[in-house]
Amino acid sequence: MNTNFSFQIYKSASLLPSEWNSLASDNIFLTREYLEVLENSCPVNMTCYFIGLFEEEKLIGIVLTQFLFAEKLESFGERDKCLKTSVRNFALKNFASHVLFVGNNMLTGQNAFVFDKNIKQSKAIKILHKAITQLKKNLKSSGKKVHITSIKDFTAEEIKPLQAEFKNNYTFSTQPNMIFEINKNWKTEQDYIDALSKKYRDQYKRARKKSEGIVKQKMSLADIRKYEDVIYELYFHVAKNAPFNTFLLARNHFSFFKEVLNDNFLLYGYFLDEKLIGFNTLIKNGNVMDTYFLGYDESVQREKMLYLNMLYDMIGYSIKKGYSTIVFARTALEIKSSVGAKPVKMYGLITHSNALINHNISRFFNYLEPKTEWQERNPFK
Repeated sequence: MNTNFSFQIYKSASLLPSEWNSLASDNIFLTREYLEVLENSCPVNMTCYFIGLFEEEKLIGIVLTQFLFAEKLESFGERDKCLKTSVRNFALKNFASHVLFVGNNMLTGQNAFVFDKNIKQSKAIKILHKAITQLKKNLKSSGKKVHITSIKDFTAEEIKPLQAEFKNNYTFSTQPNMIFEINKNWKTEQDYIDALSKKYRDQYKRARKKSEGIVKQKMSLADIRKYEDVIYELYFHVAKNAPFNTFLLARNHFSFFKEVLNDNFLLYGYFLDEKLIGFNTLIKNGNVMDTYFLGYDESVQREKMLYLNMLYDMIGYSIKKGYSTIVFARTALEIKSSVGAKPVKMYGLITHSNALINHNISRFFNYLEPKTEWQERNPFK
């Protein structure tokens, strides 16, 4: 007997089937609540589409996709002003401005899909392939031709079944995901400090001393709304000065996040002389703590070692609350390494709609993805 497999593409989280969250139980970033946040406060140049995979009437897979139209961005990052950056920006605007991500371009890690444990993975991936093809047809018929399709982010083992199905895709690797594993014997921040070598204990003490005068505050929904404009300006400063950026958050992103996810979303403000000079955000995801966006006043950041202090605060909080892992994600690799995070290589698949470009996709990709030189540190004894 032939089993009937199918898929459904949803344009809104409000239309998702009632059983959606039963598959998303192990990943907050695929729950209906998070997808509602994403849909209602996502970047101006992003549209989300959600896919349900079915065996007969039963939901056997849930998928997140994001369509980015980069022509709405004024800049892809302003830090590096050089010829290669200009060439990259030209290439992006003309050959890569419409990108379909299978996964979440705002996070690092496998937040693309979950399949029912009882379904054969290769079968689910085959249906996923058909669904992606149909979504691209839908977008094209509405006047939005997809230039690039990218499926991200997977470990070396996780990518293998996808490579088997998506044969014409180029496998790429970008900056690693910085993962901090919390020692089971640590119960307090002091346990972490004691495990550091002298050089990095001294770094910790120096950073903490520099931060004197700064007041850290856990911010409620009312607080976030009160400081929304300042929070956005601090975030925007960091995002604008990144070497590469494909989106900018909506102004209401953090308040809407707090409103929907409540205690699973934490925003800490850092005040100096009663002025908000920085913030960071955390998302509780089972026994994993995911770091999210942050922002700071650059002049204070340098003087007060604010970013480093934020990393120590995140570590201290996660140890105290009994988390097993902190996902520090990409960017600032060396400083994250200096507090104990380890790089985990991540892979993705990419294909271009233009056959000639796709044939040379490996070279083209080098223009899109800036290379980062950094030195890994080992802060522990």
